[in-house]
Amino acid sequence: MRDTRPVIELLARAAAADPHRIAVVTPEETATYGDLLAGASAVAAELAARGIRRFAVVEPDAAWVLRLLAGAAAVGAEPCQYQPDIEAAQFAEQAAALGHEVVVTRRDDLAGPDTLRPEDLLVDPPSVSDAIGSLRPTDELQPVMIRTTGTTGLPKAARHDWGTLGRTVRDAAPRPEQRWLLAYGPQQFAGIQVLQHVVAIGGTLVAPFPRQPRDGLDAMLHHGVTCVSATPTYWRFLLAEARSRGVAPPPLTQITLGGEASAPDLLVDLETAFPDARISQVYASTEFGSIASVRDGRPGLSVASLWSDDNPDALLRVSDGQLWVRAGTGMLGYVGSGAEQVETVDGWVPTGDLAEVVDDRVLFRGRSSEVINVGGVKVHPLPVEERIAALPVVSMARVFGRPNRLTGAIVAAEVVPLDDTVDGDDLKRQVRAAVADLPPAWRPRSIAVVETLETKGTKTTRGMADPES
Repeated sequence: MRDTRPVIELLARAAAADPHRIAVVTPEETATYGDLLAGASAVAAELAARGIRRFAVVEPDAAWVLRLLAGAAAVGAEPCQYQPDIEAAQFAEQAAALGHEVVVTRRDDLAGPDTLRPEDLLVDPPSVSDAIGSLRPTDELQPVMIRTTGTTGLPKAARHDWGTLGRTVRDAAPRPEQRWLLAYGPQQFAGIQVLQHVVAIGGTLVAPFPRQPRDGLDAMLHHGVTCVSATPTYWRFLLAEARSRGVAPPPLTQITLGGEASAPDLLVDLETAFPDARISQVYASTEFGSIASVRDGRPGLSVASLWSDDNPDALLRVSDGQLWVRAGTGMLGYVGSGAEQVETVDGWVPTGDLAEVVDDRVLFRGRSSEVINVGGVKVHPLPVEERIAALPVVSMARVFGRPNRLTGAIVAAEVVPLDDTVDGDDLKRQVRAAVADLPPAWRPRSIAVVETLETKGTKTTRGMADPES
């Protein structure tokens, strides 16, 4: 048998330990582990009875998502979640590209001949003991399709196996006292990782919807959250929301950052706001899975994470300014019409993340797709953004490219002031001073003071802006 614990087995283990323990708190319900396992078993039986092997899910409620994912895993059916608020026309186009004919959703605008509501699959749920007794571990593939956020283009779809995904929580010890905030969408790779982790430790998932930082702060204040995993952008918005309300976030024991590079000033802000929390930074992606993590409070990864003659089993290397990952560590492959093949070079795959080794650290410099070409000069927006965001009068910043007839592009910056007392003109002067020693092409030619920043999937959008924006 596999030396892993796929999601349905994790759920059964937690329900066997304490079926009455609260597993998920959402705006719609408070579900126990017994509730979820019985529901997942009913979903599994109904999927098998209907002969459903692949289906799309458009559902915001995390309790329903867990029932659907675990039930599908129990019978080897492949679910694929879409963003809950995706436009109907976009969903139709993207579902057709991925061959999704069966859709599980409660949205009326996505209704069709093969549309089911989640409750349609919850037929005659068994008792918890019967559900546990009916579970049979399997060596067969337990597929799940996970779509990227599409931060730097159209979303892609990657096929994974629950058995492989479960390796990250294989040795997780029970932590029933932990209450984790779901800051990611459950359709995101990071969101699925949080779902797995919480079930593996028998903890409680607090899953507000919408999943904006203001909703996360409310959940932290009212539901006893002790652990939060989120992008650096999400953390900046959450801390800004707390400042604007004049409230102190509750104490946390665990903070995890992933999905983007973590700037030094943000790490300092988190250490100040949550002095008793352990802060971890995770390097993972939809395609490659969870690869590395550090807990030393410093930006980037340790060079000890990199492959070398002395560390031949490492999964990461830096070559030509880009981070590469060892092939075969993550997804089974891309899916859908026109799905690209994963190109390898001597058994390694480029991640698209720009990285530089500085002393004993691997520092991230952004994504290759974010590079701005200013008259032939390649500008990396992230280092410029970090300088601006580190200013005491700045809450958040975004650096991106704008089309320009003469140079092809110019560097632009949007800056959110720390509070209403900051003078806009003085703020722009400080921004210019902060970047004055950079090469001319790297200095923002357009600086706008704004109330909020554009994000996608709780990540800051960089690269080139739409010509019409």
